[in-house]
Amino acid sequence: MSPKQRILELREQIRYHNYRYYVLDDPEISDAEFDRLMQELKALEAEHPELITPDSPTQTVGSSILEPPFTPVPHPTRMYSLGNAFSQQDIAEFEASIARFLGREGPFAYVLEYKIDGLSVNLVYEEGVLVRGLTRGDGVVGEDVTPNLLAIPDFPRRLPEAWDLEVRGEVYLPLQTFLELNARLEEEGEVPFKNPRNAAAGSLRQKDPKISARRGLRGLFYGVGRPETLGVRTQQALLERLAELGFAVEPHHRLVSGVEGVEAGYRAMLEQRRALPFEADGITVKLNELSLWDELGYTAKTPRFAIAYKFPAEERPTRVRQVVFQVGRTGRVTPVAELEPILLEGSTVSRVTLHNESYVQELGLRVGDTVLVHKAGGVIPEVLRVLTEAPRGQTPVVWPSRCPECASELVLSGKIHLCPNPLCPAKAFEAIRHYASRRAMDIQGLGEKLIEQLLASGKVRDAADLYQLKKEDLVPLERMGEKSAQNLLNQIEASKNRGLERLLFALGIPQVGESTARALARRFGHLDRILEASVEELDAVPDIAEATASAIHQALSRPEMRRFIERLRAAGMRFEAREKQKSQALEGLTFVLTGELSLPREEVARWLEAHGARVASSVSRKTHYVVAGAGAGSKLAKAQELGIPVLDEQGLRALLREKVGQEP
Repeated sequence: MSPKQRILELREQIRYHNYRYYVLDDPEISDAEFDRLMQELKALEAEHPELITPDSPTQTVGSSILEPPFTPVPHPTRMYSLGNAFSQQDIAEFEASIARFLGREGPFAYVLEYKIDGLSVNLVYEEGVLVRGLTRGDGVVGEDVTPNLLAIPDFPRRLPEAWDLEVRGEVYLPLQTFLELNARLEEEGEVPFKNPRNAAAGSLRQKDPKISARRGLRGLFYGVGRPETLGVRTQQALLERLAELGFAVEPHHRLVSGVEGVEAGYRAMLEQRRALPFEADGITVKLNELSLWDELGYTAKTPRFAIAYKFPAEERPTRVRQVVFQVGRTGRVTPVAELEPILLEGSTVSRVTLHNESYVQELGLRVGDTVLVHKAGGVIPEVLRVLTEAPRGQTPVVWPSRCPECASELVLSGKIHLCPNPLCPAKAFEAIRHYASRRAMDIQGLGEKLIEQLLASGKVRDAADLYQLKKEDLVPLERMGEKSAQNLLNQIEASKNRGLERLLFALGIPQVGESTARALARRFGHLDRILEASVEELDAVPDIAEATASAIHQALSRPEMRRFIERLRAAGMRFEAREKQKSQALEGLTFVLTGELSLPREEVARWLEAHGARVASSVSRKTHYVVAGAGAGSKLAKAQELGIPVLDEQGLRALLREKVGQEP
């Protein structure tokens, strides 16, 4: 292959992976593999400068926004990406280039900061008020995700002075929050995220800001568009000033001198990396004196005064001994590769999750293959790829048709294989914990340790057994006296009257979260009518897609689920909905409520939904009416921009009298 052909091939690959990373938030390769492609392209272009074109990935930032789900908005000042260094020699060359450009010798003072592996954002303040939050996009144009950013606690809404200011930072998902989010997604039958960065990006780019708010996103900030606005002269002073203004700043930044100082700081921060609450794929090395930033300026793509010093992507080859299938507490069946043990970033790795069937297929993995393994963020072992240049294994990975724990026939929910048996020993703990949780049947006092004791003692096999418990079953348990036992029994008895909405969510039906449970309860009114409903009747419920309707019908038709429900009925569980659908007069209409109304908005929303309407949290072209009360803001402006009918409260009441025959 000629250099020109290889350059064209590399550009096409890099553009594709940039698109998956920046636009789809779903990268297919690791950062280290992407860096290798980029390094090869840079080396070839350096050897053949006549082949460099303005649209080469080495000359552009990120990926252009294609078909954005949010409004594209230009950044007031461009956001550049950093060039990469991988060794002390690269840092020496970086300092030498600074010295050549400035015409004076080093060493220079640098500020080192962790390079957070999140989603870059730009907060735009006008006269001291946060008016817009943008993703980086291609560095020139970003996506307006303001409502979602406002849901994150680390973002000050107002500055102490009337500055026009851009503040740059990273939105990230803490590692512990990432693990909890994935557990919750699995619990609701959804596909978990591959890594914290994907989870952060996917959470920030939700259409519903309430979802972003629930995800536990955080932000850390490191720069501004025009530092002179704050009157600071160094990067270190800028970080301190941002912290004074209420912005979260990563606390481990340090001031060093020269190449040796950078290297010593890098080594110390690499060692500390494993204790961080977030993923970091390197450090940033920035000249401390901001006046030098102006002198040095930028190349077409990167600043000359800063560089990213990437952590080594420690990757080790090893052989897959076998693939076993684990049943999680939610019933999800996950393939796990058992490896020939390897030492990776200070610990022995002998097992690694393979996520789901499509992941295994994409890898092309067979038992006996040699695979390349690394730790995502230095924490979570992950298979990067199969080493096809090594001898291949001969045994394909065959997915079981039945649960490895209880032999129930598995069901497919999206990309996830699930054991539908509520009595499966592998899922008993989590099924009971979920059933008793606050958002489900709200059985206060039934904590994880008590659930473990009940299972271990044989007093309980599943949630239906809770209703057969007696005081003498509970008192002998650890930390359970007469009073505590009676309080728990009272809570269990009270849970019988929580309503169909809570019960449907508590049953752990695949793809039935709280909103779907409410919609089903409101439409059908009684569990028996849901049990009798066809897929077509379930599909007719607003916001329930055909695939979801089919999964619900299949789950509720299983003999194990029917027996479980009958045991609840025998225990005295009430199957009626608390908020039954009163009519279908508003079927097919979507409302958005904004501003202050004479009744609480939640009450108005419930009333509209009871008559078949859908109440959304954000305005889109699919919105039929925006109801605007006093103090309505951005949602009203969005409706006017899209030409969507806007009703005041009097107009809403008139519409409801016409369509429903009554009003709230």
